[in-house]
Amino acid sequence: MMKFFFNSMICTFFLVAGVSVSADVLLIEEVRERMQRDLPSNGLAKAEVERRYGNPNQRNAPVGEPPISRWIYNDYSVYFEYDLVIESVLHHGAVLRHGTAEVN
Repeated sequence: MMKFFFNSMICTFFLVAGVSVSADVLLIEEVRERMQRDLPSNGLAKAEVERRYGNPNQRNAPVGEPPISRWIYNDYSVYFEYDLVIESVLHHGAVLRHGTAEVN
C-alpha cells in the first residue's frame, strides 16, 4: 500500500512539473512573438494605425477619463488614450493558433 502511495505521489509530481514547464515555455514563446511582430507602436495616431494595419474587426467606444478605446484585430488589440496608441497586446493563444502568427 505504501509503495502504491509513493508511486502515485511521484507520478503526480512529474505531471504537475510538466504542466508548469509547458506554461513557462508558452509564456516565453508569447513574449518572443510579441517582440517580433509588427504591432502598432506607442504614440501612433488612430488614422496612422488604420492606414498601416487596416480596419479593425471591432472598435470599442472610449471609456473613462482619460478616454481609453480599444480596436480589436484578429490576433491583437490596440488601446488608445484619446487618439494615440498606448499599448498593443497579442490576444491570449495567438501563438498557439498560428504557430508563427501572420502580420496583418
